[in-house]
Amino acid sequence: MKFLAIALLLSAAASAQISAIQGELIRPHVKFLSSDLLEGRGVGQPGGALATAYIESQFAAAGLKPGAQGGSFLQRVPLKLISMEGSPVLTATNGAQTVEMKWLDDFVGHSQAQQTRIAADAELVFVGHGITAPEFGWDDYAGIDVKGKAVVLFTNEPPSTDPKFFGANALTYYGRWTYKYEEATRRGAAAVLIIHTDATATYGYQVVKANGRPQPQVARANGAHALAFAGWITQSAGDKLLALSGENVAGLLKRADTKGFKPIALGSRLKFDLSNKVDDVETYNVVGRVDGSDPNLSTEAVVFTAHWDHLGVGDPINGDSIYNGALDNATGVGMLIEMARAWASMEPKPRRSAIFAAVTAEESGLLGSAYFAQNPPIPISKLAANLNFDSYAPLGRANSTVMTGADRTSFYGVVQAAAARHQLTIEKESNPGAGGYFRSDHFPFAKAGVPAFSVNMGSRPSPLPEALVKVQKRMTGIYHQPTDEYHEDWDFSGMEQFARFGVALGLDIANLPTIPARIRP
Repeated sequence: MKFLAIALLLSAAASAQISAIQGELIRPHVKFLSSDLLEGRGVGQPGGALATAYIESQFAAAGLKPGAQGGSFLQRVPLKLISMEGSPVLTATNGAQTVEMKWLDDFVGHSQAQQTRIAADAELVFVGHGITAPEFGWDDYAGIDVKGKAVVLFTNEPPSTDPKFFGANALTYYGRWTYKYEEATRRGAAAVLIIHTDATATYGYQVVKANGRPQPQVARANGAHALAFAGWITQSAGDKLLALSGENVAGLLKRADTKGFKPIALGSRLKFDLSNKVDDVETYNVVGRVDGSDPNLSTEAVVFTAHWDHLGVGDPINGDSIYNGALDNATGVGMLIEMARAWASMEPKPRRSAIFAAVTAEESGLLGSAYFAQNPPIPISKLAANLNFDSYAPLGRANSTVMTGADRTSFYGVVQAAAARHQLTIEKESNPGAGGYFRSDHFPFAKAGVPAFSVNMGSRPSPLPEALVKVQKRMTGIYHQPTDEYHEDWDFSGMEQFARFGVALGLDIANLPTIPARIRP
């Protein structure tokens, strides 16, 4: 009863601050962060520095305390920035036959060796989906040593209707391209070529092509093996490369999807000589803190995250080279700022503390959130939960929410109750095969054992008003494109709705009597 009384008092005290979250207060943050002035908020670029300075100033103005180590708002994330120089070519040979693949048109990627020059002449081996999963009785590397070789593979996983076999239509981490690189690195491969298809990647080559811009990477330990090249080739280039061995993309994908697949030595060789520019880059997670009111529980914290980075300046499309990232993820950061302001204004404060972190380098593989999870400002065991906010459509209020990963946590009942109070139905992911659980900043927290998930919008009332239909049509095909830009006709009421919901859900967790059990993804 005592806990219930305290919870009711805290809830009543918080309601006015939650109601103060307004969509029109989120709007100017999104407008500024996605303006051309910030040049797409690239990591290691001037626009990225402007973004972190803006967020830091907003956190301070909202009443947050510095939340990073050393009494700062800025948590330094040391990275290497790898830039491919010139117009590199990959060459595949088989006897007198040669196939040349051209940069960006046919292939894209980076060296992970973090050296200014990388050359290789390596045997090509096809390894299916590049998966070793003993629990599923699957090993695409069975019986072959790929040390020093170049592996060719598809992303994603063998298809199945059995939820106990690679999650059926829901992607597991084995299907992610990051896993493919990690497993090939563990096996000492020289290079990885992922053959892109729309079906296996779940997105078009134009999305992959964005990897041609300078690539932030975590610094490698001296002596640690790294891939000399890690990248993608188009389906057309894949057919040409495989034709050297009398194979084709469709045929090998079918074999890769078949139980009992064995790796295939292609009898061809991959040759390249790459020049890289390698720069040390300082980038930052912006971290603010609001202390809790309970003398004992205030040492624990709920962490709210949203990534501030986008793709910066890249290849021009229709004359526009700035990848503004308005939806992805100026929207989430704008919401994070106003959520932080509401939390800091509450009196009395919630029992646990709250940490608000605008993280860097999400677009480069969740590097900022991974660094935070590996170097938390308080012990990792004291992080009660992570709620992540990424990419919100400006189409008004929603009827439902997609809580990516919430059902994997030990307090899903709390999530369900909060959604019901806000008249939100919890909707399943529309495309679980895309692996959304592994592609957003909650995942590094979950890997570290913190209950973590992303709070996403679901479906909306139908039909949309005519004005919003125009907005919706304009959003088609803007993912990772220069057309992801802010427009004045955006409706921010849905972002207001979900920022309020996010704070309310965070409050429920912050006021729980005990921290939820630690979990693993």
